[in-house]
Amino acid sequence: MKKILIATDFSANAKHAAEYGYIIASQVKADVILCNAFIVPAEMPQGGTLVWPQFEYDEIVDSTNSELKKIKEDLKGSHANDTFKPVINCLSEVGAFTDVIKEIADKNDVELTVMGTHGSSRLESLLMGNHSRRMIDATKCPLLLVPSSAAVKPIKKVAFATDLNGPERYLKAIFALIPLLKKLNAELLLTHIYNGDDPTFKFKQHIQELLVELSNKANYPNIFYRIVNSNQAERGLDWLCDHGHVDVLAMVHHKHSFLDKILSGSHTQKMAEHISIPLLVVPEN
Repeated sequence: MKKILIATDFSANAKHAAEYGYIIASQVKADVILCNAFIVPAEMPQGGTLVWPQFEYDEIVDSTNSELKKIKEDLKGSHANDTFKPVINCLSEVGAFTDVIKEIADKNDVELTVMGTHGSSRLESLLMGNHSRRMIDATKCPLLLVPSSAAVKPIKKVAFATDLNGPERYLKAIFALIPLLKKLNAELLLTHIYNGDDPTFKFKQHIQELLVELSNKANYPNIFYRIVNSNQAERGLDWLCDHGHVDVLAMVHHKHSFLDKILSGSHTQKMAEHISIPLLVVPEN
């Protein structure tokens, strides 16, 4: 992994996410881009053209750079004893949050974007916050959304949730995650949210063959499988995050995907009250 992008708006949740992202960077030996997007207030002169007052622009830029530098120094100071110390580069750009983060990620060969949730540790904020939802739809690289309640610690187990509808799409997403998992030395728990009677022997055999194929092609043995029986996907995910001993929940995002159903589902707010671990969103492409 070359670079991890950590987006911040200087809130307490964003600073918590920055520390989480820095721990990951130390684990995978990647450098960090710490960035912020800002909007400068405009005024309307007599000619009718919007302009940015130079003094306001300079003041905002100075303030933003000062905040970024403080977070940078805090991260370096808090983890001074780490074996690998990521290089942290600070960037601040004018523009809409999603557009700025996406542009920086594209230009700098970023392989993972990390950002905090908005105002709460609940998944309601994570999924419904404007920045988060737009980033989920727009990102071209894996996006890690970190709630404030997530413990800052190395990632050891990632649960990849799927309903196995269109497995070829999920396999592509899993293969895209394998390089990150290898560097994290983390287990991948392929999790199927299943609604019905006990799976048949034929179904279990199919899953076992899929796991063997996946492990062989990925050249990674730390891939396991678990069935979570639930009549609602959200409840199954609640149980997985509460009792599955996983550090991160990963889901692929495309139209009509499992995550897309969750985002538009009627039970999202109820689910939000329980889940407190980071969500790793893997774009379809």
